Amino acid sequence: MSRILTLVRHGESEWNQQKRFTGWRDPDLTAAGVQEAQDAGRKLLMLGFDIERAFCSALVRARHTLDLILNELDRPNIPIVANSALNERDYGELSGMSKAEARERWGDEQIRLWRRSYDIAPPGGESLRDTVARVSPFFIEDILPGVIEGKSTIIAAHGNSLRALSMALEKLTPDEVASLEISTADLIVYELGADAGIESKRIYRSSRAIHES
Repeated sequence: MSRILTLVRHGESEWNQQKRFTGWRDPDLTAAGVQEAQDAGRKLLMLGFDIERAFCSALVRARHTLDLILNELDRPNIPIVANSALNERDYGELSGMSKAEARERWGDEQIRLWRRSYDIAPPGGESLRDTVARVSPFFIEDILPGVIEGKSTIIAAHGNSLRALSMALEKLTPDEVASLEISTADLIVYELGADAGIESKRIYRSSRAIHES
């Protein structure tokens, strides 16, 4: 039995393009982001993946990405479960600010700590630890059982919510997850064992991806 779980980060959003902290704000994909998502769907089709279950965050950039991928796979009628548990990390007061504006206000080192540390949250926002605490229960209770039953599953979400999932799946330490980069439209494909352990992991990088979260 194949227990396939595919993670995909959304394609480039309008605020990715503008280099703004996005978090729970809800911009859509750019034209480049649409192309990234379509490319990801074509890659999965070429690799022979047959998606049976689909999940995404409650944010439009993730849902749009998933819709485009399923269209490329000729599976547009698969029911999609959208849940805010898979939303991007909440950046609080940084949300909507450009990276340059934020660095000017708080300084490079403080911005680096907020972006890359495990347990330091920006003002009014979430740390990665907070994001793990939000994502993990939904994954364990609502997504993982179907994967273990052999239903090929895709999750379209965000850089930090997918880092949280990878941390849980791969049992990464806070230091290890700090260096984990997931770019726009990157695909991470896990094959799990009956005990939810990882039997294989494949990464397919988007050739068009941007790398900032």
